[in-house]
Amino acid sequence: MLIQLEESQLILVDYSADQITSIPNSTQALNAALALCEIAKLLNVPVWGAEQANSNNNNAMHVNLRTNCQKVVSKTSFDACEHGLLEFFKAPIKQAPQGNAKSLPKHLQKQEASVEKMTLVIAGFETHLSVLQTALSLSEQEFDVCLVTDACAAVKSHNHDAALDRLAGAGVELVTLEMVVFEWLESSNHPLFEKAMQIIGR
Repeated sequence: MLIQLEESQLILVDYSADQITSIPNSTQALNAALALCEIAKLLNVPVWGAEQANSNNNNAMHVNLRTNCQKVVSKTSFDACEHGLLEFFKAPIKQAPQGNAKSLPKHLQKQEASVEKMTLVIAGFETHLSVLQTALSLSEQEFDVCLVTDACAAVKSHNHDAALDRLAGAGVELVTLEMVVFEWLESSNHPLFEKAMQIIGR
């Protein structure tokens, strides 16, 4: 499955000050997230966020990511879907065709609804906690979910690796920043291609 620009929405999970300082080599993952967020805004992909609620401010999402989010949910559960995240990008419902049985009374005709196709691109810290639980929950809601692996990290690398294995086994697509961006652009002829490449190259 290629990621379609017009079907995409981006979700950023946590990226708190506490996590950034405690995760080894978190700078690379954070920079990938910042580039992903900036390119999403450039291409008019909606960007949503989730941050862990706490009495101190260290759990607030990194300011440069937060300011690019249309909305951010504050959560106490690790699964952001339990705190209203789904309301941000619920797809419109459209009625499925009624079939050929037009002679049947309307109340006996098959009334099925189908959800518009949507791909949710997700990234965050820590991969095996809020990111994993939110991604699995979204997948269970029958969204196409893509995890941006190089924009994710965990304090312990084996937790990150185990989360990737589990997510892949559950049908979540594992992708990288460049995979997402090049699939959004589709061609080097895209009018914003050069600008996107400048962001990636920083």
